[in-house]
Amino acid sequence: MAIAPDGPRALVRYWEQEGIPFPGVPDPEHRIAERFGQEVKLTRLGRLPAVIVVDAESIVRAAWYGESMRDIPGNDELLVALCSLAQ
Repeated sequence: MAIAPDGPRALVRYWEQEGIPFPGVPDPEHRIAERFGQEVKLTRLGRLPAVIVVDAESIVRAAWYGESMRDIPGNDELLVALCSLAQ
């Protein structure tokens, strides 16, 4: 699941346009993002990228916070974190 800074309509439109195969949750007021420590930088015109792996009990199991989209984890690193949830 992904948290998006958009409202419900924009999220649905983007998800359909891009063919994203997993659910998205709209977070236009950034409440969820703030709970998980995603930062805002006005010089970057908004939120910095973050990838956070949360288990079924709402415990953060892995987190990456970046200064740009280049700072997000690669698929291999992310899959290791996701697979660890199944153990």
